[in-house]
Amino acid sequence: MKRVLVLCLVLALGLSFAATAKRVAVILDVGGRGDQSFNDMAFAGAERAAKEFGWEVVDIASNSPSDYTPNVRNAARDGSFDLIVCTGFLLTSALNEVAPDFPDQAFAIVDVAAGPPPWNTQGANIMNLVFNENEMSALVGALGAFAAHQYGYTKMGSVFGIPGAVLYHFEAGLRYGIKWANDKVEALTGTNPGIDLAYKYVNSFDPGDVDLGETETAAQLAAGAVGVYNIAGPIGLGDHRAIENAHTAAGTTLGPPYYFGVDANNDYWTHTLASGMKRVDIAVYTAIKAVEEGTFFDDVAANAAAGLAGGYVGSLTNSGVQLSYAPELLEFIEFGLAAGAEIDFYQTIANWATERANLEDWVWEAIAELEAGILDGSIEVITANTDSEMAAIRASDDYQLGAP
Repeated sequence: MKRVLVLCLVLALGLSFAATAKRVAVILDVGGRGDQSFNDMAFAGAERAAKEFGWEVVDIASNSPSDYTPNVRNAARDGSFDLIVCTGFLLTSALNEVAPDFPDQAFAIVDVAAGPPPWNTQGANIMNLVFNENEMSALVGALGAFAAHQYGYTKMGSVFGIPGAVLYHFEAGLRYGIKWANDKVEALTGTNPGIDLAYKYVNSFDPGDVDLGETETAAQLAAGAVGVYNIAGPIGLGDHRAIENAHTAAGTTLGPPYYFGVDANNDYWTHTLASGMKRVDIAVYTAIKAVEEGTFFDDVAANAAAGLAGGYVGSLTNSGVQLSYAPELLEFIEFGLAAGAEIDFYQTIANWATERANLEDWVWEAIAELEAGILDGSIEVITANTDSEMAAIRASDDYQLGAP
């Protein structure tokens, strides 16, 4: 009889634990799962936390911008989610509308700073997860400019999504890095190579618009770009297709033109020299951890009192943003496989190592110098948050780079 009672107690406790398992909703922007970039990174962070803390993860797709507000509101009304994560600045308006109606519901939003609406979010129940994208973009810009100089190209290319503060961080950093590289080459050789920037905003993050990326990338390559940096989420699939087409037409397997990845480490993609990594996964994990440990609302209040832009600010210092290197490549090959990519592990590693080894040693020494300067504060990379700030950088003599 005692054994029966003990067994019943154990079963009851197990059922109780299962019933009280915490849940997180990850509301995706129109880019959706499978982008091997921003949205997949957010989900990866949630899955990591779920495994560590025993949470359940529910992803909520947005098929169009009109889904954003209903998705956020319905998740809040459901009442079963301990945290609702909004992935991306496209959900800003939806969160600003819904969050005040559910003051006890914990929300987090990626890529939106704390501050007055409509462009920011402000609330005692919102944790902002933001990044210094200008820092890693400066490294990508410098690397691209050095490669352009070495191989005789005239531009570093880039394809952007929808204009706004986050993408302006990328663009400002990219311009800074190209100029820094031009100045470095001049200091070493006595001649400024004058590498310029090619860029375009395609006004979309929709995976149905990958042809926009392919068309624009092809145009930039034709204009002399050594490669293209994707800052448009899934549209980068089109950028990459154009890079592959260029190599097929030329009969080449290595060297430029290059693809430069974003957010995730896309270095396992063919012809990818580097990626500007933004660890959305770490940011989402951090928000879930705060709920798990019971500090979420106190953390939000403390950040607000300190006037911080977010509860998590990813920087080069904390590896929230970074230039891709070998350790991250090994990690993200697994990430790519999980997202459905077909990867020849050993060939991918060999090609990546060869591409990097083909750049002269002084290039990597200069990249290390720039990285060290950002880390120790002796180099401050420019950034922009508004249309006017970005316009001023584009118009400046230092950063116009042939692309005002």
